[in-house]
Amino acid sequence: MMNKMIVANVVHRPIRSVISVVAIAVEVTLILVIVGLSLGILNDSKRRQAGIGADVLVRPPGSSFFSGISGAPVSIKVADVLRKVPHVVAVSPVITQVSTGSQIEVLYGIDLPSFESLGNPFRYLEGGPFEGPDDLIIDDYYAAAGKVKVGDRVELLNHSFRVVGIVEHGKGARKFMSITTVQELVAAQGKASIFYVKLDDKKNAEAVVQHIKSIPGMETYSVQSLEAWLSLMVFDNIPGFSVFLNVVIGVAVCIGFIVIFQSMYTAVMERTREIGILKSMGASKGYVVNVVLRETLLVAVAGVLTGIALSFLVRAAIQQNFPTLRVEIPAGWILRATLIALTGALLGAAYPALKAARKDPVEALAYE
Repeated sequence: MMNKMIVANVVHRPIRSVISVVAIAVEVTLILVIVGLSLGILNDSKRRQAGIGADVLVRPPGSSFFSGISGAPVSIKVADVLRKVPHVVAVSPVITQVSTGSQIEVLYGIDLPSFESLGNPFRYLEGGPFEGPDDLIIDDYYAAAGKVKVGDRVELLNHSFRVVGIVEHGKGARKFMSITTVQELVAAQGKASIFYVKLDDKKNAEAVVQHIKSIPGMETYSVQSLEAWLSLMVFDNIPGFSVFLNVVIGVAVCIGFIVIFQSMYTAVMERTREIGILKSMGASKGYVVNVVLRETLLVAVAGVLTGIALSFLVRAAIQQNFPTLRVEIPAGWILRATLIALTGALLGAAYPALKAARKDPVEALAYE
């Protein structure tokens, strides 16, 4: 009987119910899409670093733990020092440069033979390797996003490059140029930003890391095994991300709370006589509170389901229009967003429910 009454109350006010459902859906979608984008970009970066094939990363002193965010402050001759370390079978110096054109991205200037000697050579989908100093290799995601083909010209670092190859994604960056060309363009001749080191066995990674740090002049370098670097790439280590995420969740909860509060408060005011009838028939305060909260829960569940569906639609739209952006929506965050939305909705309905329960039946029946 109670369930029929609750459903009837929701259906009787379709506009208000739809607004409440949409508000909660927006709350859930906001959380899941922001988290999905952040997690997708983070995990995509991790996969691309792992895909290079290196076992140890060596970066200049003071470098960010984000690979590629460093500039080119050290001599490329560091690679010769690293090649003499026991268990090292290949070293590839890379110069990275952050491009802030239509989007923020990290460009890789590479020595192609040594880069491919790390163990995972490029798999060309179209074209082939560098043929000249102004050649550019791109991955398939960037090619799809920009509708770029072999032979097209791309403007980077105020310089025109010719696309000579399109490779499968997952090898560090999305755009690769000759290391000497990038050095000249950024006035960093003979320098590199990061050194990728391949070992005879990745089990020797920690021993190699300690050996490199003991070399005179290398004590202050950032030297990490790939496994250690991957373990650092989590939300908690991203500067300001936890604060940003908490602000997003706070805003989302406020949206749901305010809309549910307004909706249920207005509904209680409009149903004063109905509540009076229920109480005159013996309904307890707990019964009235239960009716209001269960009605809120019904609306909230509909909003959560709509929000989850909308999140996946937004993810599909983002990846269709921006192939280089990855969006991952894990089950754990779906559950977390659901609990946040339901809790916010029930808190928003708590005061209206208590106000309804405190109504005097005689006054409520006399209400016009």
